[in-house]
Amino acid sequence: MSITSKKSILSILVCISLLKTEAQPDAKRNSGNEVIYHLFLRSFYDSNSDKHGDFNGLRQKLDYLQDLGVNAILLLPLYDADCYHNYFANDFERIDPKFGTFDEYVAFMKDAHKRNMKVYMDMETQYVTSKHKWYKDAVGNLSSPYSNYLLFDDAAHTTPATMVFGLRELTSYDGKVIPITTVNLKSKEVLDYNIGLFKYFMDPNKDGKFDDGVDGFRLDHAMDNLDEKPTLTNLFTEFWNPLIKDIKKLNPAISIVGEQADWKDYGYAYFDKAGVDRMFGFGLQRAILSFNKKELTNKADSVLLKTPKGKQQLIFLENHDLDRFASLETNIQKQKLAASLQLLIGGIPSIYYGQEIGMKGKGGNGAYGNSDGNDIPRREAFEWYKAPAGKGMAVWYENTGKWWTDTNLKSNDAISLEEQQSNPNSLFNHYRTLLKLRTNNAAISDGEYIPVENDNSEVFSFIRKKDGKSVLVGANLSELVQRVSIKSEFKKGKTIFGKSPFKQATEIEPYEVVVWELN
Repeated sequence: MSITSKKSILSILVCISLLKTEAQPDAKRNSGNEVIYHLFLRSFYDSNSDKHGDFNGLRQKLDYLQDLGVNAILLLPLYDADCYHNYFANDFERIDPKFGTFDEYVAFMKDAHKRNMKVYMDMETQYVTSKHKWYKDAVGNLSSPYSNYLLFDDAAHTTPATMVFGLRELTSYDGKVIPITTVNLKSKEVLDYNIGLFKYFMDPNKDGKFDDGVDGFRLDHAMDNLDEKPTLTNLFTEFWNPLIKDIKKLNPAISIVGEQADWKDYGYAYFDKAGVDRMFGFGLQRAILSFNKKELTNKADSVLLKTPKGKQQLIFLENHDLDRFASLETNIQKQKLAASLQLLIGGIPSIYYGQEIGMKGKGGNGAYGNSDGNDIPRREAFEWYKAPAGKGMAVWYENTGKWWTDTNLKSNDAISLEEQQSNPNSLFNHYRTLLKLRTNNAAISDGEYIPVENDNSEVFSFIRKKDGKSVLVGANLSELVQRVSIKSEFKKGKTIFGKSPFKQATEIEPYEVVVWELN
């Protein structure tokens, strides 16, 4: 299903790249209290019984997302690809037909925007497969119009360059061998193509309203020196920054989030040189899951206090590349504590689908052979029902390998929406309660983070403050009741989450988080 049926997509992209309209963004979709739901569409909800999650299925579940308390959706790549996760494109201009038609994509987008929900799209245009038109036309053909679009290891252009990790091909979970090569991001033609492509997804019908387009992009594996290739250096300045500047001429409100290649880094160069608006707070993610006060204090200061003004950090516990937290930590109270810290500490929370019900999943790390099936356990079907079957279950990987034999989808294990919705003490309702608290309190949703000292090595505390209103958060990181005195100038406060009253010295239950409204 092509994006356009009557005209060459390339022609449309070129026209769009020249468009300089500076339309006004939708103010309602750009207000505070943003909470992102990071969603793997193929595994979410199936509307047509082919076991693949799709746009119509996601539309049917927008009520669920709004009831949970999220108001933005981050989608993994949508373009046609041989890999089930849709990275490494066969065609950037064609949406994966398993997800639905382009009209269904637009209908989903408009429905989400009518609900004042934002939609972000994951983009990775640094690589293409052997099915891509650039690869098919340029390999072994020096006269190809795409000859400068790819990197080659030889002057005759018979050997396409390696991709990430020095690989030339990947093996799919279903046995397909997929040749992949690296795009020449130093090519002016490639930069222009990307500008046009990104702008198209921002405003497909070019009417300047953006109701049918995305609100931003996640830049996957964005690097200043891509994969240490000597020809692809200084990309922040020469590729990413020009791209971002140009697409913001079309819509200044578009939001760009970068995935830093070095997960130990804080990503500040992405802000300074590439011009992205947001980064993923990897350091703070690891600190939250450590339940260590010293680590939390250090990383919160580095991630939240040192982020440049006007820039933002996405605070997360899980994503599609990491083991699910519930597989690393089975204690439900610690799962709730981590959720509380994520949603209260600051930045923009990003919840990975199924995190809110404690879905499990660990990558195979080679246990399933040389295949991308090793990551399927981290990306399994959302568990709607107490049994791993039912309407809409997106088990596209059913009976395809040992990852299915070892599936985390189990009956009656309390890990499903059906089992948790009616249980007031469930993880799901913990998330729901906290997200409602964020919505009703601007200091929590959009306030600055202020570290606060206390006299207990097992209690982490901080203030969130906005427009003269403040809340104090105390988190007991231990399995024992902790007595604590928090050093605050405020003398009065009201408990709005948790049990402990506000007083000079108070006790906090094991793994409990308490929020006091200060006055």
